[in-house]
Amino acid sequence: MVNDKVILTKEGKKKLDDELRNLIDVVRPEVIDELKAARAQGDLSENADYDAARARQAEVEGRIKQIEDMLANAKIIEDSGKANVIKVGSKVKIKDLSDGSEYEYLIVGSVEADPLEGKISNECMLAEAILGHKKGEIVTVKVKVPYQVEILSFVNE
Repeated sequence: MVNDKVILTKEGKKKLDDELRNLIDVVRPEVIDELKAARAQGDLSENADYDAARARQAEVEGRIKQIEDMLANAKIIEDSGKANVIKVGSKVKIKDLSDGSEYEYLIVGSVEADPLEGKISNECMLAEAILGHKKGEIVTVKVKVPYQVEILSFVNE
């Protein structure tokens, strides 16, 4: 992911900042204590606790590096209620014209995407189809079996 821009909302950036602080200030010291306790048990060559603590340390350090890289390459989506088209950061209400069902989504960068929370990635086919469009427009989502959606409303958050 080196040098790839990571699109984040302000909320997404805050979550990553909070996770990073927790990993550095809480989890990393816990792992160091686990390593010290495991070393105190003696022979490290056959010490399962030591091996587990080293594995956990590698996971924690890897995640810290991953978050630091994401934040270093982050492009924060600025709030702007003035734009009159859908963009990353827009909260959108659409109607699936194939069955009349309505859905609400927040369009976010891929790092923040969580469909179960109604957050879809700007890289998914639905978001790609509606980005740049306005209320009232009907757009085709180009997937294996294309379908159309009507944009009922949106708010740029």
